[in-house]
Formats: sequence, structure tokens, C-alpha cells
Amino acid sequence: MNPGTASPAPDGDGPRPDSAPPAGPLPAAVLAFDAGNSKTDAALVAADGRVLGTGRAGGFRPPAAGVDAAVDVLARAAAGAAEAAGLPFGRGPVAERVSACLANADLPVEERRLRDAVAARGWGRATEIANDTFAVLRAGADEPRGVAVVCGAGINCAGMTPDGRTARFAALGPLSGDLGGGRWLADEAVWFAARAEDGRGEPTALTRALPAHFGLTTMAELIEAVHLGRIGTGRLHDLVPVLFAVAAAGDPVARSVVHRQAEEIVTLARVALERLGLLGEETPVLLGGGVLAARHPLLHDAITRLLAERAPMAVPRVVTAPPVLGAALLGLDRTGAPAGARARLRETYGHRTAPG
Repeated sequence: MNPGTASPAPDGDGPRPDSAPPAGPLPAAVLAFDAGNSKTDAALVAADGRVLGTGRAGGFRPPAAGVDAAVDVLARAAAGAAEAAGLPFGRGPVAERVSACLANADLPVEERRLRDAVAARGWGRATEIANDTFAVLRAGADEPRGVAVVCGAGINCAGMTPDGRTARFAALGPLSGDLGGGRWLADEAVWFAARAEDGRGEPTALTRALPAHFGLTTMAELIEAVHLGRIGTGRLHDLVPVLFAVAAAGDPVARSVVHRQAEEIVTLARVALERLGLLGEETPVLLGGGVLAARHPLLHDAITRLLAERAPMAVPRVVTAPPVLGAALLGLDRTGAPAGARARLRETYGHRTAPG
């Protein structure tokens, strides 16, 4: 979908606006955003859970583009949702509340800056900003309670309780003690393969499998191609499925990388549960992001086994629902919408969580 289009999101990415609404546009209770590095989704949702319109725009990257330019991306997605809903945009509030779950809102100071910038646009009478991990959490949880671990390009974790308490991490990469995500997995695979080829490390099938993915023969060729720019560093993320395939075939080195990722995911979840006082209560642990949604058996089984050992009351679930659903549910929670409205919204999106 092109940025700012009023067309409904394609199947699998979001709902189509409910058909046959009552005569005249319904007032929107929530303007919800899920904004990631690659795309931004917006949804206008009525107080009864009816989806009035959806919109999509490009990636939300305030560190690179600046706050104002990043919020312009939200505006294009919101304009598309408003047009699809038949509501005017840019001439006052389109919703009672803006509920925006945003990538790069990692620190409280960043949340405040983004809240001020979004509120200044006047799209809603109230504005709430949260990190996008909370959207995954709420999309997968039956109530605003639980812990989510997101493992996509990077890794993050957040937890919340109905009384408003939260647990979260800075999620700034190695600077804040993080370990994991697709880029980390790819870098680890390359590191072990390079050392295996030149004799510094343990032999591993990664030495042949990684360069073969790019039509090369040796790690030396792959290293040269990346160093000289013939293969962009962004393409190294494509090696994550190769790592999992080699691990599934029994390679000890590849398996050790996957197990280390499982350890970190469970550590994040357990610490968040402990901070919230939920270790002794049955609590959902929502697993989201591309790496976890793929349900690689070796990784998924290790996570469920380690959770059973270290947080026995945790109930793991893989989240496949679009995160904008979670952002909208957070907004409905704040407006005091009835349970039926939240159920209707979930039915519209047609996604469920899968038990771990």
C-alpha cells in the first residue's frame, strides 16, 4: 500500500473497515498507530470497536529523520485512515484519544518529546505514546496484563499490569546490555564461520552455508564482498534463516547461537515478571517479532522449556496479530470501552495468538 492511501490494508496486514456503518460518520474513540522502522499503520476505531478506516505510510525513524519529519509519516497514515472513514483530516480532532505505539520511543525523554510533537498536531483530545513493544503485548493479551518479548531485527521486552505498573528495558543495543535479534543472530553466525575457516574457531557447517547463500564459496569471499560494499550489510539479515537451517541439521556451533538467543529471551521475560511481582501468578508471556513469529522449532522449544524451569507460571503465546490492534486496544482501555467493543475489534482483525 502506498503511503497515505485510504485503501484498507491487504489481507493479513489489517482489517477492512466494517461494512454498512450507520448513516453519517461515526465519531472515532481512538486513532491508533503502530509505527516501526519499515512501516507505519494507523486505524480509526469507534467506541463500539468498529474499525472505521485504516491507513499506511512508510517507516518511522525519528533518530535519522528528526521528530517533525517522523511525525509527518504518522500524519500520512492518519490521513489515509480518516479518508477511508469519511472523516475530514487536518481541521481538528478526528478521535477522542490518540494511542501511538512507536519504535524508537525507548527512553522516557523520547516518549515525552514524541508525545508533545504528536499532541501538537491536534488529532485527538488526549495523546498517549508508548514503545511499540506494548502494542505486541496488548495485541496478544486478553487484558492489559503480561509480558512481551519482541525479537525482530533487534530485541526488546516490556511488561504491564492493569493498575498501570510497567517494566521495560532501554533496548539500545549493546550500549544498554541487549543481546539478540535478527542482526545479532546474523553477526554471530558470520563471526563463528569466519573463525572456523581461518582456524581460530571450532569447525561448523556455517562456513560453507553462509557464503553459499550469496552464491559464494568461502567466508573469505563473503567477508571481502561485505567489506567492499558489493553485499550491503543490511543483507546479512538474510542469513538468519540459514543459521536456523544449519542448527536444525544438528550443527553444534549454530545450535549454541540459537540456544543463547533462547536464554536471553527467557531472561528478559523472567526479570520483567519479577519486577512486576508476577512470577507467582499465571501470566501470559507474549512472543512477537519476525524471529519468534516464525516459530523455529529449536528456538521455540528451548524458550518454552526454559520458561517452564525458570518461570513455571508463565504461559507462552506467539503473537501473530498486527500490533496496531494492540495500540487500538490500549486506547479503548483508556476510554473505558466495554469488553464487547474490544472483542469486536479483535474479531475484525481476525487474528489470534498461538499457545506456546
